[in-house]
Amino acid sequence: MTTLSAQAAGRTAFSPRRLLSLPPSYLVLVALLVIAGFASSTLLNPVFVSIILRQCAPLGVFVLGQALVMRAGSIDLSSSGVLAMTIYLVSAGVLPESQPWMFIAVPIAVGLGVGILNGLLVAKVRASAVIVTLALGTVLTGLVLMFSAGQPPGSVPDWLRLVNEDAVGPVSYSVIIWFLLSALVAIGLRTLVFGRFLAAVGNNPRAASTAGLPLPRVIITSHILAGLLAASAALLQTGAMGVGSIKPGLDVVLNSIAAAILGGITFGRGRGGVIGPLAAVIAFGYLFAILTVFGVQEPGKLIVQGIVIAAAAISYGVRNK
Repeated sequence: MTTLSAQAAGRTAFSPRRLLSLPPSYLVLVALLVIAGFASSTLLNPVFVSIILRQCAPLGVFVLGQALVMRAGSIDLSSSGVLAMTIYLVSAGVLPESQPWMFIAVPIAVGLGVGILNGLLVAKVRASAVIVTLALGTVLTGLVLMFSAGQPPGSVPDWLRLVNEDAVGPVSYSVIIWFLLSALVAIGLRTLVFGRFLAAVGNNPRAASTAGLPLPRVIITSHILAGLLAASAALLQTGAMGVGSIKPGLDVVLNSIAAAILGGITFGRGRGGVIGPLAAVIAFGYLFAILTVFGVQEPGKLIVQGIVIAAAAISYGVRNK
């Protein structure tokens, strides 16, 4: 009885090893919230928190897709191209305003097509995920530059901007969409057969293949879901921007990878949930808000952003030793 009690106490007691096993994003977010409290009380005001969450929503959805493919041992660098194409389709006047459903359906179809193509090339052709997805994202960005002749498109439909601006109480519709998608992904990973297959493939793809698991199908499905989530995130980002742009922010890929790694997602391990990446995205939002309070200009923010991405890579290396 005494031994069992000691073991139970050991499991519940605080230990540095248990703390280090947490996703780094938890510790980073807590540290940033403490700094924010000292920097300005406004940063912890509920109204300001709702603004931070609204700004974080598009990246949060991008990270969901990135986390899925990373759990399968793959990666998706095409999301910046999906974002560029979505902004062009929604704001350039190429879709009929009389049929608003097309402003959602067409970008989602683009994301679906990109996900299918990525998955087939990675899983069936066995092409490098880095090269294939980067190439496809570059092609999409090039097409946007060609179609737009280098000129920024027009404005975004009012109803799409309202998704970002309108709210239920203090919570924006875009944040609600982000949290709902996060909940659906979390439930799917825990309850669906695909979630168990994804964990098995991520932990040991050779063993999973030997055991008869549909390895190519799992990888293809993860890329399809990533494409759909990228298109959904791109729609949220387009609504937040309010106007068209031919420079939609190519750092979305690096930020999504960094947030996934800081959130505890590891390549080829099949591990990592949804809360860790979500905390990492919020930490990113607070990091840039704090830099703004301290008067750091855009060059300084880019430097800090690079340091955070490097720290994520170092964290990944340390956690996988």
